[in-house]
Amino acid sequence: MHRVVHFEFSSPDPDRASAFYRDLFGWEIQKWEGPAEYWLVNSASQGETGIDGGFMRSRDDSARTIVTIDVDSVDDMLAKVQAAGGTIALPKQTIPGVGYQAYCTDPDGTIFGVHQRDPSAA
Repeated sequence: MHRVVHFEFSSPDPDRASAFYRDLFGWEIQKWEGPAEYWLVNSASQGETGIDGGFMRSRDDSARTIVTIDVDSVDDMLAKVQAAGGTIALPKQTIPGVGYQAYCTDPDGTIFGVHQRDPSAA
């Protein structure tokens, strides 16, 4: 069973979007100090259940929400996506110290992410 592990809001103005959701829901949001422009979202208080996520700058100035699904192997899942009629929107990327991520679209064009955890990813 694969589960949703992360959400992302893609926005033309992530600072504005971050401020909106921080004020609206009280989420903790901080700019990531990694190799990409990204804001990390903690949507639950300590001891509560919730899905954490992030904000990223939209590459095409469109606002959208993307869910990411935990998988055992991004490579295997990308092959399955294509075999099932989906497409690869953004190929596998390494997130140092976190794992591997890719973005796909289903046959209707809905974008979703697949993520393989691997703390040794470099």
